[in-house]
Amino acid sequence: MTPDQIRLVQDSFREVVPIRAAAAAIFYERLFAIDGDLRALFPERDMTQQGAKLMAALGFVVHGLDRAETILPTVRDLAKRHVGYGVEEHHYPIVGQALIETLAAGLGEAFTPPVREAWEAAYG
Repeated sequence: MTPDQIRLVQDSFREVVPIRAAAAAIFYERLFAIDGDLRALFPERDMTQQGAKLMAALGFVVHGLDRAETILPTVRDLAKRHVGYGVEEHHYPIVGQALIETLAAGLGEAFTPPVREAWEAAYG
C-alpha cells in the first residue's frame, strides 16, 4: 500500500466509526447474502457482539496500517483462531466483497474510486 492509500483507508474508517453498529449489521447481512452457508459459522443469532468484535478488529488493523510490523502478530493470531472457527481460505474473498459493499453503503458518495482501491489494497 502507498502512504496515500493508507491515509485514505484511515480517513474513511473514521467516517465509519460513528455508524459502526449499523456498518457491522450491513456487513453480516451482505456476507450471508453472498454465501448463506457462512451463517453456520456463527452460532449466535444476535450478531451485535460479533459486530462489535468485527469493528474493533478492523479498527485495530486500520490504525496500524502505517506500522504493519506491529500489527502482524495480532493479525496472525486472529487468522489462526478463525481457522479453528471453521473459516477456510476460499471464504476470504467473500469477506472482502462484503466489506467493500458495506463500505460503499456506509460511506455513500465518499466511497470514491480511489477510496475503494485503497480498501481493496488493504484487504488484498
